[in-house]
Amino acid sequence: MTTNKKNIIIICSTLFIILLLFILMIFTGKIPMNDDYTVGNTAGNLNNGGYYCESEDRVYFANAYDNNALYSMNPDETDLKKLNSNSVSFINAGGKYLYYYMQSGNGGEGLGYVVRTSGIYRSKKNGSQSACLDRATISAMQLCGNYLYYQDYDNRTTVLSKIKINKSDKTTVADFVVNPACYVNGAIYFNGTVNDHALYTLDTATDQITSIWQGNIWNPVLVDGYVYYMDVANNYQLCRYSLSEDIIEVLTHDRVDLFNVYGNYIYYQTCSETEPALKRMVLDGSNPEIVAEGIYENINITSRYVYFNQFGESVPVYKTSTNGDIYVTTFDAARDAAEENIKKKK
Repeated sequence: MTTNKKNIIIICSTLFIILLLFILMIFTGKIPMNDDYTVGNTAGNLNNGGYYCESEDRVYFANAYDNNALYSMNPDETDLKKLNSNSVSFINAGGKYLYYYMQSGNGGEGLGYVVRTSGIYRSKKNGSQSACLDRATISAMQLCGNYLYYQDYDNRTTVLSKIKINKSDKTTVADFVVNPACYVNGAIYFNGTVNDHALYTLDTATDQITSIWQGNIWNPVLVDGYVYYMDVANNYQLCRYSLSEDIIEVLTHDRVDLFNVYGNYIYYQTCSETEPALKRMVLDGSNPEIVAEGIYENINITSRYVYFNQFGESVPVYKTSTNGDIYVTTFDAARDAAEENIKKKK
């Protein structure tokens, strides 16, 4: 074989290998699309900071004992794993990926953390392959199919933006405040904030906004045809509205600061100068029970537990059974895991 032929074979082989590597890089870096009706987290959790998110028999959560670093665990609080070291909130899950808002902090692992700055991040569910989608400052976020809708704060103005999960097609959807937490069957349900507090929907296929009920509401959560909400005109008492029957039901006359709906129960914090308490009741307002006396916040719910903390105190984190008898204890597994990770650093 002549020298020229050898050189041609070597060059062709090299080009073929480069082409294969290029094709491999494209396909391995491609983000698979979700079903259009994929929902990243429950509306109730996201209205309470989005610190817990359950997906495919795994719970992803911000560990308050470790500066809200991202952890994962089984729903029964076994097999805790630390996924990154930065503070996270508004955790969403879809397909093989997690999406969350990450604040600057102690740094993390991987190329996505080289620049320590706040923003919306995507990673695999084991915490690897982190990537920043938008260096935005946000106050709410929901995964709606293949787009993240979020309240985008910039230049003293909050707008509703969206970005595709592959980091393309960033768009301003509305130039006013829209809470995208409640996403059901292709539509975001939200209350007005500009001219009224009526109930609106945003069709995510077209981004068209429609008024559907002239209520006076806050933080709507749609479950099985009922919109659960705080009644602004009546001291923020908790009510529900039937979309099919056009009927309002008052669930409690207590003034409510925040609430979360999961399964057969509503967990809610009452506002009272003398007897504030975290309570729960059945979806129709029956059988109200005190969960814990005092003022609590960040009510996040998984299939097994309800997690919450005292107002202004991130730890200890308290918990009780989601559907069983009320028995409040502390989230010791998260504390122990955080302490173990601190020891490993020393």
